[in-house]
Amino acid sequence: MANEVVRWDPFNEMVSLRDAVSHLFEDAFIRPAGWPLPFEGAAWSMPVDVIETKDQIVVKAAVPGVKPDEVDVSITGDTLTIKGETKAEEKFEEGSYLRKERRFGAFQRTLSLPVNIVADKTKAEFENGVLTLTLPKAEEVKPKTIKITTKK
Repeated sequence: MANEVVRWDPFNEMVSLRDAVSHLFEDAFIRPAGWPLPFEGAAWSMPVDVIETKDQIVVKAAVPGVKPDEVDVSITGDTLTIKGETKAEEKFEEGSYLRKERRFGAFQRTLSLPVNIVADKTKAEFENGVLTLTLPKAEEVKPKTIKITTKK
């Protein structure tokens, strides 16, 4: 599943009345209780920020509770894939959960990059649960300044 990088528009996140009613019927008759609805997908996918500068694409992915060596990053053509797995904590001998919202298990996010990049020069840094990827743009896609001369 590839996600394209698009400018954030708050109105795109509004749910139409028709969609809301469809989700109510799906939830009541089709889905088992507790399954997330499609518009609640943020809890089930890795949130990312994608920033484009003149020379590079910067991707920041939130991967709390995961060690850097447990995350795999791959680039194939114009597709960036980040995947890994979070381990479940041990079960309690006494007591039971009053609320359990954190998700454990495998995760993956695939993004289509808007420009060609130089995969060999990609840098990855990990700090405080945030993976930052710096993807330099290929020379052919960087803007070039052309000097204009006048004829005499």
